[in-house]
Amino acid sequence: MDHQGSLRERLIDVGVELVTTEGTAALGLREIARRAGVSHGAPRRYFPTHHSLLSAIARRGFAELGNRSAAATAGLDSARDQVQAIARAYVGYALEQRGMFELMFRHDLLDSRKQESDGPRLRESSLPQFRLVVELITRHRSERQTAESERPSAPPPAVAAAALWSNLHGIAQLWTWQSLQLALDTNGSGTDPDSLDLLINAALDAHLGPADR
Repeated sequence: MDHQGSLRERLIDVGVELVTTEGTAALGLREIARRAGVSHGAPRRYFPTHHSLLSAIARRGFAELGNRSAAATAGLDSARDQVQAIARAYVGYALEQRGMFELMFRHDLLDSRKQESDGPRLRESSLPQFRLVVELITRHRSERQTAESERPSAPPPAVAAAALWSNLHGIAQLWTWQSLQLALDTNGSGTDPDSLDLLINAALDAHLGPADR
């Protein structure tokens, strides 16, 4: 990797470390430059705007989430089992990497109309996993063709995937705020994996139909 490429990656590395340890509020351009050991104007050579640097940092988050999902689904055969594994990986990542998760879904970064550079749009980073879930839901329905034929009102796979995603995102956010722990009377500990897994499974049942027992 050339010097320009290595410094560009160093800036992203520093940003990932900052957002992981200190949250999104720490991602000032000057602070990233300081920790990378360069002048405060140096990042402009590689990222035309602060937003473009933040988007590059957030793309690392989507890549890591994709890797976790791939590892979680390895060796699983049924489509539903794979969706369940992806769902658990998604919620788990959201709870473990709160700063990065918040950055990944910032509207001002996802809105590609505000991106000044010609590089890849951040919103496109979320599409591969979404498309995978759509494919898995389609396959799941094929695997359960008889049962699905009894549900003529089932929404298109893409709509079901979007609704499931919304449900999982809400679970992750409300769990982070400890609202669900309070509602479920789990003493607000935030460490009850059984309750969390029940919520994830309930979301899957709602959008994919009950699991075969």
